Amino acid sequence: MLKGKSAVVTGSTSGIGLGIARALAAEGASIMLNGFGNPAAIETLRESLAHEFGVTVLFNGADLSKGEHCAALIRDAETRLGGCDILINNAGIQYVAPVEEFPVERWDAVIALNLSASFHTIRTALPGMKTKGWGRIVNMASVHGLCASVNKIAYISAKHGIVGMTKAMALETAGLGITCNAICPGWVKTPLVEAQILARATAHGVSEDQAMRDMLSERQPSKTFTTTEQIGGLAVFLCSSAADNMTGTALPIDGGWMAL
Repeated sequence: MLKGKSAVVTGSTSGIGLGIARALAAEGASIMLNGFGNPAAIETLRESLAHEFGVTVLFNGADLSKGEHCAALIRDAETRLGGCDILINNAGIQYVAPVEEFPVERWDAVIALNLSASFHTIRTALPGMKTKGWGRIVNMASVHGLCASVNKIAYISAKHGIVGMTKAMALETAGLGITCNAICPGWVKTPLVEAQILARATAHGVSEDQAMRDMLSERQPSKTFTTTEQIGGLAVFLCSSAADNMTGTALPIDGGWMAL
């Protein structure tokens, strides 16, 4: 479906980003991975994806908390992959604390990576998409881009901003063959969420399994985690011709969270 297209997936050395990268590669897209991790492990990952799917897979370790690095990532894809036809803005971090105890430097870090990075990648990728008359931008928001929880002010502010950014970009690119949509997962068992489960277990003096069950039962009626494969499948759909006229949407994939 995506043979001949090139995709940049930020935060794709693990978790949701890796799941999306795998799904796009399975449809024939060339992939630019990005993220942190052990260099040898990342190289092994890059080689395994290229071998498994028979596509070009590259890596760029840009620090997306810096605007100039975001722009350099897109330019690298344009140079080495021939373009950035698909942009998946997935990289993100979390910090949890009451607002009056929230460290200012953590606010700045969360906003930089979870919100500003998407602005910088989009503004750099958009001219190339306009030249080709085709492009797909998928911003990874969250159910926390549609609702709120306590002690997550930076993350929720950033994700609400991502949903707004998605709508603004959809209007600016309408009719140009470019779409911009947001995916809004509920609980996904990524390293970020696993850390929250551990913190919850410690705070409440329960097992990690009990903390996980409690977390799911509070907000996710399905009582199961959304998988990275399911999110990857949704991203592929948004990049397909079936979604040519879908733009500006914020799509929950949350086990019923937003139905509560």
